[in-house]
Amino acid sequence: MEYFKLNNGNLIPKLGLGTWDLRGEIGKKSILDALELGYRLIDTAKMYQNEDIVGKALSESGIKRDEIFITTKLHAPYNNYAKVNEGIEQSLNDLRIDYIDLLLIHEPYPYALEMYKAFEDAYKKGKVKAIGLSNFNKEQYLNFISNCEIVPAVNQVESHIYYPQFDLIEIFNSHGTHMQSWGPFTEGRKNLFKEPILLKIASSYGKSVAQISLRYLVQNGVIVIPKSQHKKRLKENIDIFDFSLTESDMKEILKLNTNRSLFGWY
Repeated sequence: MEYFKLNNGNLIPKLGLGTWDLRGEIGKKSILDALELGYRLIDTAKMYQNEDIVGKALSESGIKRDEIFITTKLHAPYNNYAKVNEGIEQSLNDLRIDYIDLLLIHEPYPYALEMYKAFEDAYKKGKVKAIGLSNFNKEQYLNFISNCEIVPAVNQVESHIYYPQFDLIEIFNSHGTHMQSWGPFTEGRKNLFKEPILLKIASSYGKSVAQISLRYLVQNGVIVIPKSQHKKRLKENIDIFDFSLTESDMKEILKLNTNRSLFGWY
């Protein structure tokens, strides 16, 4: 596994497993399969209602805690300082861990700064190793960092070949924030697996369209967290570190950028 360095010096895997909608025994098996295949970043959230499943998988995997990077997020019900602290304790308990590697505010709520103050204090106490944001656009992000003490380590946003948001990378990087992609395969909003340009490029490397799509983002400095319940696809998704896209191919893929969100977030 390859890693990016966060603004506090901590390392985060360039690729991890997204766990939205992974629940029950099937969800636990998917997480265990991913860990067996070498995944070391697991992304969950209170909203996903599966932190307990992630915790069980971590416990059963037998992998040392310091070898796994766990991200979770708090959403609207945790709308003040006290509730955030309660949420953190709940997450630690459900995940069966004594610290969270990365804690994110799930959306740009009006009370996000109060939530973040509790994040900052949890970070100082060592309960959280890094803190950040999710789904904050350029204006929201810049306004936020002008009013907080600790610069967010990560902002997790929509990013895929049709809407990579590379303009945000330069802005985030200039302030010390790393960009992470959710929905790198567009979650079915567009069938990128049939995209002619990607099919042609994939064929030239002996790779799949999924692998080309993920490699494209990672090579541009974006952390990716694709989701799958199928072990074959999990294996395929992580197998992107044995090749690099040429500058010419990167430019070809960039032509697919529509500069429009597929989800209406931005």
